[in-house]
Amino acid sequence: MIKQIIFKNIKFININDKTFKKIISKKGYFVFPAAPALALIEHQKNYYTSLKHSDFALFDSGLFVILLKILKGINVKKFSGYKFLKFFFEYLKINKDKSILCIDPDKDNSKSNKSFLKKIGVKNINSYVAPHYNQNKLKDKKLIKLINKIKPNYILTNIGGGTQEILGLYLKKNIKKKCTIICTGAAIAFFTGKQAPINSLIDKFYLGWLVRLIFNPIFYTKRYINAFKLISLVFNDPIKVK
Repeated sequence: MIKQIIFKNIKFININDKTFKKIISKKGYFVFPAAPALALIEHQKNYYTSLKHSDFALFDSGLFVILLKILKGINVKKFSGYKFLKFFFEYLKINKDKSILCIDPDKDNSKSNKSFLKKIGVKNINSYVAPHYNQNKLKDKKLIKLINKIKPNYILTNIGGGTQEILGLYLKKNIKKKCTIICTGAAIAFFTGKQAPINSLIDKFYLGWLVRLIFNPIFYTKRYINAFKLISLVFNDPIKVK
């Protein structure tokens, strides 16, 4: 089984259901780059840097997985942010003593996320509503102070893609005690009902993009058109396999 591929100096790891348990307790930060964001890495320097310095980059994008197979003959398993969280929440049901810090986009989502985590049995939950970050000069001393005080086992960054990864790298560099930082963005909203109704079957057959498009066509149409720029990036990159 291929364990890792290096695309544009981003180290993607290839995991499956069985190997999830081996990495969930690892310290560092996890990223799940979607195709539209991955397609624009050459134009978004800070985002690109955050992916290159991530500890675990997973194959969230079905399009990326398909392109690797068709253009490069590389077979890897899609392990989306949705699937990762599904496994993670099952893990939390057993390990209820773990502490969680949710970094949320607003108070409404913060309330929904906290309520959901309580329902699955998590007892130690802290929430932080993120300000509007400047991607070029991202700093949040208030958040760093909070993390250093509560020392969570896991940090869930539930804010938008492109910013949350930059935040993840910032946190990794500045917090005193290492922890697991999971950059799955709005994926938790699939479970709280705040976003399009995606389930395991839809995710398995790479149809999450279609459901999102139906649910919010104005927002997602442009994003998914941009995703096709990923074709030339994959075709022209001398991808390394380990």
